[in-house]
Amino acid sequence: MQWAELYSKETEKELSQFVKDLRSAGKKRGFVIHNESSMEMAHTFGAHSVEVAHGFDLHMIQICKPEKAAVSLQANPERAALMPKFITTFTHNGKTQIRFLVYNRPMIEALVGEPAFADSLAESYAAIKAMIDEVL
Repeated sequence: MQWAELYSKETEKELSQFVKDLRSAGKKRGFVIHNESSMEMAHTFGAHSVEVAHGFDLHMIQICKPEKAAVSLQANPERAALMPKFITTFTHNGKTQIRFLVYNRPMIEALVGEPAFADSLAESYAAIKAMIDEVL
């Protein structure tokens, strides 16, 4: 059984423009980029005195819908392990690559045991995929 899928997309947009457009698409749906000041991994590694190759441009963008997350986590803090949603982006062959890991329903139910939470995550995943597709 497959527990997760990797949603993979590619765009001609420069990475910085993709992030800007993603922020706007998310805002329309109540999502925010939670870690905007620390999503550039070259800066994060550099803050810990770790050097990376010139041109390393991996971004780990944490997407959050605060109103929904607050209610969900107060209902059951066990859900927290499945809540972080990261879109990773990087440049390869002159194009921006986008990756988003989506947990499948059987895994969510096996770990948390709540079909309603699996439904809620599926809604969030669908919205995030739509945001990505909108800004390609």
